[in-house]
Amino acid sequence: MPVVREFTLPDLGEGLTGAEVVRWMVEVGEVIVVDQPVVEVETAKAVVEVPCPYGGVVTARYGEVGEEVPVGAPLVTVAVSPGEGPRVSGGGADERPLVGYGVADGPKGARRGRVRAGATAVAGPVAAPVPVAVAAVVEPAVVEPAVAGPSVVAVISPLVRRMAREHGIDLAALAGSGPDGLIMRADVARALESGAPAAPTAAPTVAPVAAPAGEDQLVPLRGLRRTVAEKLGRSHREIPAATCWVDADATELMDLRAQLNRASGPKISVLALLARICTVALARFPELNSSVEPDGSAIRRHAAVHLGFAAQGERGLVVPVVRDAQALGTEQLGAELARLTEGARAASLTPAELTGGTFTLNNYGVFGVDGSTPILNHPEAAMLGVGRITPKPWVHQGALAVRQVTQLSFTFDHRVCDGGTAGGFLRFVADCVEQPGMLLRQL
Repeated sequence: MPVVREFTLPDLGEGLTGAEVVRWMVEVGEVIVVDQPVVEVETAKAVVEVPCPYGGVVTARYGEVGEEVPVGAPLVTVAVSPGEGPRVSGGGADERPLVGYGVADGPKGARRGRVRAGATAVAGPVAAPVPVAVAAVVEPAVVEPAVAGPSVVAVISPLVRRMAREHGIDLAALAGSGPDGLIMRADVARALESGAPAAPTAAPTVAPVAAPAGEDQLVPLRGLRRTVAEKLGRSHREIPAATCWVDADATELMDLRAQLNRASGPKISVLALLARICTVALARFPELNSSVEPDGSAIRRHAAVHLGFAAQGERGLVVPVVRDAQALGTEQLGAELARLTEGARAASLTPAELTGGTFTLNNYGVFGVDGSTPILNHPEAAMLGVGRITPKPWVHQGALAVRQVTQLSFTFDHRVCDGGTAGGFLRFVADCVEQPGMLLRQL
């Protein structure tokens, strides 16, 4: 007799206590194999697929799309053959970390099947593995291949679906450029440019209900947005932050970038040059690459610079982290910044790539603004902000000229240093922006 086994949401690491259901990847009655992803969830750090360690027939699902499931709560129950346990590795434990876990066997498309109508499946909640009257439910004779109807679209990413929905793009009318015709974000973007057919007006599976005009809307704080709110609130409550700022003539920095990019090799971004300046400045002012211990008893000065930088992604503002940035040259910094920026836009960064920073570079100038007094990224002690680089009248060599000017702001934890240290750091950064040749002294 088959038995029903319960698979609960595993610990996804980084101290996360739950995850929001983004998309179910299986249906009740569907045949799955060991390690097949069954649900896509959004944590405070990333969107991940969760594979199930059991193979058999899905008898129940727990949690609707948009609902948060705590770690340890049931996700699915699966009717498995007698004696078949979860797939384990090495030591034989039933649990294993799932962050970054890959699919083990075969393509996803070849894994699914439907239980024949005559077979019996359990659809109610199951508190513990119990025998069920589905003697033939996992036998090949009663399993038929799933039939893909006309409404099935080759889209994996919920972000692509949301982008298409918000712009009225009919995904069924698009040809995907990804593997096996998978529709990618770039395909939807091209469709927007070319005026692709609008999505059918028939009621979607899950349709947002518009609030009546003039009625307030209550927007739940969930996932990333809630984590950001909690972290910024804690930072504002716990850290006595102060901000200083200075205008800097970035003309020579921009000229240097143009000169570097005329040579062969990877293009150098302004962000990469600013990141290099930060690592040099932190070597001179190590007090600012630090954090205060949770109990307030000591200041921890970090040996390595794990440089965070603000990036706008599909899920909102995130802070990817360049590990050991002090050991990277300008080209290497540029390559890593570009990789992490693309990952932020695609919401594909792992929790490890979004945590552990010791200092943050915030280039809010990309939004067309000059200045800001940002809240520190707790528990870090400092953040450099860079405004837009724009032509402004400037006194240069005793004469009024039009120069490329930016405003630099520096927010710091007043517990780790006094204003003299913070001012010295910011002045050094500004000098490097104005005279980038100064960096040669540090190499």
